[in-house]
Amino acid sequence: MRRTIERIDRLMASILSAEQAAELHAVLVACLVGEGGGSRGCETVAEYVELFLAAKRLEGCSERSLRYYASTLARFCAEVSKPAHDVSTDDIRDYLMGYAGDGRVGKTTIDNIRRVISSFFSWLEEEDYIVKSPVRRIHKVKTATKAKEVLSDEDLVTLRDSCATKRDLAIVEILASTGIRVGELVNL
Repeated sequence: MRRTIERIDRLMASILSAEQAAELHAVLVACLVGEGGGSRGCETVAEYVELFLAAKRLEGCSERSLRYYASTLARFCAEVSKPAHDVSTDDIRDYLMGYAGDGRVGKTTIDNIRRVISSFFSWLEEEDYIVKSPVRRIHKVKTATKAKEVLSDEDLVTLRDSCATKRDLAIVEILASTGIRVGELVNL
């Protein structure tokens, strides 16, 4: 069905204005995809979330990522209870501002939520469930980057001297010489 819509879009592109082409595409999707029954007839954002998660699972996303996507999108669905094609850029901006407004979350968290919502709506657009993602006009949230403190040579010597066992010294040497993460070292 998607190929048929794409073919009609291509054939009509030279005849129609951009606005008319977008309207034609929306009508084709609504008539040919939306009423096709099964999963293509979803009405709410929550119904599309299940399809999105299934697609991400198939792509090989980790269960931890899937749980994060599910919880983030579930909260979004609870706040914005509209059909997916009716969700606007303003709806998403309002949601993000409300989420940030409680003061308990930082800019990085807000940007992570924006990224998940963006991924979801981009998927909806790619799959022809919606004509255009409303997140396109919402840009990355700027966050301050903190430079991590580096140990001086004297600090490193002091740390080595304070090691009580060869094991502790080996841990310090591995961390200092390789730049490995603590979690990766623990797994070793």
